[in-house]
Amino acid sequence: MFLHVVMLQLSGAADARFHERVQGYCARILAECDGVAIYAFRPNAASRSDGLTHAVVAGFLDAAAHERYQVSPAHQDMKAYMAGFIERIVVYDGEIPTNP
Repeated sequence: MFLHVVMLQLSGAADARFHERVQGYCARILAECDGVAIYAFRPNAASRSDGLTHAVVAGFLDAAAHERYQVSPAHQDMKAYMAGFIERIVVYDGEIPTNP
């Protein structure tokens, strides 16, 4: 499995409407992008978050599925919408072992 984790510090402008719209993008990505095993935008509950208040957590069947997602219209639209609300971003991408 290929894991993609995007940790975000959002601006104060990220209101309830912002969160609803991002959830819509998540649903669209799950519906439109082949090879997406999990995809969620969630608040960060960690006490050590260093101001990173939310995360996109995604699992892909393989790195190729992740690459297809990166250029998909659904992901590009989500990124374009969210860009003005993001103050800081940290990304992890990598293969993780799965149980046989």
